[in-house]
Amino acid sequence: MFEDRTDAGERLAEHLREAGVEADVVLAIPRGGLPVARPVADALGAPLDVVVARKLGAPGNPELAVGAVADDGTLWVNDDLVAQLGVSDDYLDAERDAEAARAREKADRYRQGIDLAGKRVVVVDDGVATGATTAACLRRVREAGAAHVTLAVPVGPPDTLDRLREEADRVIALEEPFSFGAVGAHYRDFRQVPDEAALAYL
Repeated sequence: MFEDRTDAGERLAEHLREAGVEADVVLAIPRGGLPVARPVADALGAPLDVVVARKLGAPGNPELAVGAVADDGTLWVNDDLVAQLGVSDDYLDAERDAEAARAREKADRYRQGIDLAGKRVVVVDDGVATGATTAACLRRVREAGAAHVTLAVPVGPPDTLDRLREEADRVIALEEPFSFGAVGAHYRDFRQVPDEAALAYL
């Protein structure tokens, strides 16, 4: 159990230092990733910025992610789930446009505008569950020309982390429990991060 996101970030930072991870930029997935990423950025001596994506909910079940889209339109789709549910291309296109616009709004609010071309980038979140938004974020970083991409999270299920290894050069997780549940189940304090607090971490 992690006490809170700051505790998780401090433990993750220590682990990354010991693993010899180097970064030119640390990117948080806001808002929950910012308290985790701040100690990581400080420990690695790198500037902190954000990368933003939004999930694409299934028809009639918005909590079930059939994919995710980053602020620039970079898309990740769970092809198996889309086929299983019979999700149409028209539905995906409409969801992609709507959620990309929402991601852009969030990115405009948070982003510092650091150029990623040729950089060693560490992407940090407070944990992964399905990995949909994380996958879209990793693709976004890749599209921006990053030379090397590491995903670093406190916790995530093994199958999701394995899938994300296809999107990143390296994936580091402190905990990979087979009995996962939800990210918040691994924190004693998992309250929402308000906008003002999120911006303060930057």
